[in-house]
Amino acid sequence: MALKDLHLADLHLRARELEVPKYRMLTRQELIDALEGQENEKTKAKPKKGRDRKQEEPDEEVETEEVTGILDRMPQGYGFLRLAGLREAEGDVYVSASQIRRCELRPGDEVKGPARAPRSGERHRALVRVEAVNDHEPETDRSVFEDLTPKAPHRELLGEGKADLGEPLSFGQRVLVSAADATQASERLQALAKDLTKAKAEVTVMLAGPATEEAKAWEKAAKGAEIIGAGEEMEPRDRVRTAELAMGQAKRRVEGGADPVVIIDSLSALAAGYRDTSRVKRLFGTGRELAEDGTGSLTVIAALVESDEKAEKVKKSLSGTEDVLLEAG
Repeated sequence: MALKDLHLADLHLRARELEVPKYRMLTRQELIDALEGQENEKTKAKPKKGRDRKQEEPDEEVETEEVTGILDRMPQGYGFLRLAGLREAEGDVYVSASQIRRCELRPGDEVKGPARAPRSGERHRALVRVEAVNDHEPETDRSVFEDLTPKAPHRELLGEGKADLGEPLSFGQRVLVSAADATQASERLQALAKDLTKAKAEVTVMLAGPATEEAKAWEKAAKGAEIIGAGEEMEPRDRVRTAELAMGQAKRRVEGGADPVVIIDSLSALAAGYRDTSRVKRLFGTGRELAEDGTGSLTVIAALVESDEKAEKVKKSLSGTEDVLLEAG
């Protein structure tokens, strides 16, 4: 019987047998994906007659399709290439834990390679091999964002433009926009995004709030920016996962020398998906300029909507983290 047809109690029983960590905290679909991943790993661990134990790629006659996606790594060690933006979608490609370990893949890596069709009992296509990571040959000796040296931001982000700030912004700053409500936050952030895209900055906008209609306004205000809309149908923890994947993608870009800017429309909305506000602080605090040659900077611009339920706790947690504090309205 296929996993999707099993009762939840049977899924839990199988998860316990396969030692899936924290399986009771997973949603039904996450549990199915975890079981599929564990069973794939178990199958690969069994050597087949006449084949090298280390060989993981299928026979040459297996039909494949070249794919490129952003790696979303699961707590169980395996992952998926998100092919349609950063959110889970039909057609995402399974990446085994052994491939991730061997190539030292990280969340947010852009991975390219051939994918094969699902086999019996599998739900997803599977990556056959890793051919490129972030447009380079797969390698294990590359910079790690967290191990690099931050330095004081000093390069002007908008050149001569000050975006009506009274002072210029710099690459690598953490900019906190304080707003009385979501409307004020959106207006101020969209004005900033418009100036940034005009200045040819690489901008990603993470809409953590639930209003799906905001995406259209953002697309109009920030042409050229990547808009990641959360939407009303997303659970708070799924918004968190999407935001963290967006930040992971930005960090991989910084390791390669780029200067991405991540805009988050509401830190207080993200806080609903976390158990404690220290993780919001960690996300916001990712912004920095790096000192090593060949690396870049990550600028984080985020709004704190004072009317939101968790705003006061988030504000207290973030105290002193920001480089620039802007008042909206």
